[in-house]
Amino acid sequence: MPGERIPVVEGLFTEDDGGARLLGSRCAACGTPYFPRSDRCRHPDCSGTQIEDAVFGPFGTLWSYSVQNYPPPAPASYDEPYHPYALAVVDLADGLRVVGRLVDDASTLRVGAPVELVLAPLCHEDDGSALITWMFRTR
Repeated sequence: MPGERIPVVEGLFTEDDGGARLLGSRCAACGTPYFPRSDRCRHPDCSGTQIEDAVFGPFGTLWSYSVQNYPPPAPASYDEPYHPYALAVVDLADGLRVVGRLVDDASTLRVGAPVELVLAPLCHEDDGSALITWMFRTR
């Protein structure tokens, strides 16, 4: 359906009036966050067995980034013509460190900048629909 926004993978993120959020989990014993969801705690010093659903975002800090100057290999999807983009490591305010694309021009980025989680098109399909995923933009 033209104009439809299709998640690149179901169950990884959501969006409501409060903005975009990542769907993950957290160990009830030690508090370690996981994205995507985990069925067990993998922290080496924790013997906890209870994992709870958690939502992460939308605000964080740009920890590091790199520019993807060439098209990724198959089966990655992208619109033609290819445009380089920044790939970031972000520390979210609720304790999760996560990797995601940045929607900003790489020349404007600086480590330590405040960022916000957004849902944006990864690529567009022939029928006009957009595959969306989580990304970050500077605030």
